[in-house]
Amino acid sequence: MAVTLTQAASERVKKMLEKRGHGIGLRVSTKVSGCAGFSYVVDYADEIQEDDAVFESFDVQVIVDSSSLEKIDGMEIDYVQESLLNEGFSFNNPQVKDSCGCGESFTV
Repeated sequence: MAVTLTQAASERVKKMLEKRGHGIGLRVSTKVSGCAGFSYVVDYADEIQEDDAVFESFDVQVIVDSSSLEKIDGMEIDYVQESLLNEGFSFNNPQVKDSCGCGESFTV
């Protein structure tokens, strides 16, 4: 499977990388956090590590480390802008079994 971006998310990543001036894509991983177990970590990718999986959506590379991939395989990342003050990435992860009430962490 893969971790993919919607067109809106890929356009946002391209703008972020352009503004930053360097980078090869978007790094997505997970960390132990919150009351449900894991949370998402999204950052710029400057390099690809040996154990990384690399996917491409709308000309943007999505880099995922092997330990995170099993928790997010099949996930689609969207970029949503509900208002000028409320915008960000949203995660549609088919691996999620449960999430906390605030939506900040999840269980697989």
